[in-house]
Amino acid sequence: MASSSSTTVMASSTSSSSGDKPCSYDVFLSFSGEDTRNSFTDHLYHKLIQAGIHTFRDNEEINRGEKLKSEFKEAIKESRASIVVLSENYATSTWCLDELLLILEQRRECNHFVLPVFLSR
Repeated sequence: MASSSSTTVMASSTSSSSGDKPCSYDVFLSFSGEDTRNSFTDHLYHKLIQAGIHTFRDNEEINRGEKLKSEFKEAIKESRASIVVLSENYATSTWCLDELLLILEQRRECNHFVLPVFLSR
């Protein structure tokens, strides 16, 4: 990450327990690939894996306008938490907004922990 970049991290959670559902992943990473795939998110992903945190990250370039694939929906539902990397182009991506909607639904319904990271240049 360039020295002119700044990052702010905030946590969000509710008070009920989520121990009822099985989790395939500890963390789901939601991010705009064009902004952060080969920089911040890549570094974060490798550090999470290195720390033993089972993390889902898409490894393919997503074309603008594509619908959210079922494997991503399942990964969000089967994760204990999500880290949402809010970068410059995140909100212009239909894909990212679809992920965010599902993540927030999981937060409301299943106590899914959400950690937004605000990334600016």
